[in-house]
Order: sequence, then C-alpha cells, then structure tokens
Amino acid sequence: MILTVNDISELPDVAKKILLFVADDRVVLFFAPMGAGKTTLIKELCKQLQVTDQAASPTFSIVNEYHSPQGNVYHFDFYRLKEEQEALDLGYEEYFFSGNYCFIEWPEKIPNLLPEEVVSVTIELGEKNERKIRIQKGIPSSHLSELY
Repeated sequence: MILTVNDISELPDVAKKILLFVADDRVVLFFAPMGAGKTTLIKELCKQLQVTDQAASPTFSIVNEYHSPQGNVYHFDFYRLKEEQEALDLGYEEYFFSGNYCFIEWPEKIPNLLPEEVVSVTIELGEKNERKIRIQKGIPSSHLSELY
C-alpha cells in the first residue's frame, strides 16, 4: 500500500489505514531519512491507539513505553546505538515478543535482532514536501542491503 501525505492534517487518516494494514502484527519498522517524519507519524499512531501518555521521541532513552486500552505501546529509536549489543542489553526480546505494539525507528541499527514477522513503513520525501508512505509486510528488498 502506498499513501501520499501532502499536509500534516492528513495524518489521522493515514495512521488509521496503517493500523488496519498492521492488523495482528505488532512490530512495525520505520525506514526514512532524518527529519522525514517518523516520530510525527508514530505520535499519530499512538493517538489513534488512544495512548494516554505524551508520545515523544525516545532518542536519548532508546525506548519509551506508553499505555493504551489495547495494552502497552513501545517506541524505539535506535539511531544512537553504536552496536547491536546495546539492544541486547536493553532486553529487546521482552518487548518485541510481548504481543504489544513496537514502533521501531532506525531498525537498520539492529539487523540481526529483527523478528521475521514485521510490517515496514518507508517514508520518502517528495519534491513538494509531500511524503510517500509505503506500507508492506516484511522487510522491503530495497532495505535488505541496509540491514545486512
């Protein structure tokens, strides 16, 4: 599925469509360049999940935990990781295999730790500041080289 976002006001509808696509999958990978809107989109996904906490970028904490009626939502930002061992030390398995939503920014930093069953969200910047958002099951072949 490919969605185009021309204005931030369109994000609630986009987030609803993403959550419908995700269905029972719970680990969602976000691929995009710095500043493309990964965190902004994740904040809207949290809003749609009725998260009661203030969603914010976990750049320094690596993971933020939010609460929603559907259970906990985990938001990861692995940008600052220097090696996968840091995610191992964090106990990533408890999160990824918890059955709760896990939204992961910069999954390229932990290629060997990603579960097989994932949904990938790729955000591309357009010429007129629009965002093309591609949602698919698994890891897109275009990102495999980044991961391995």
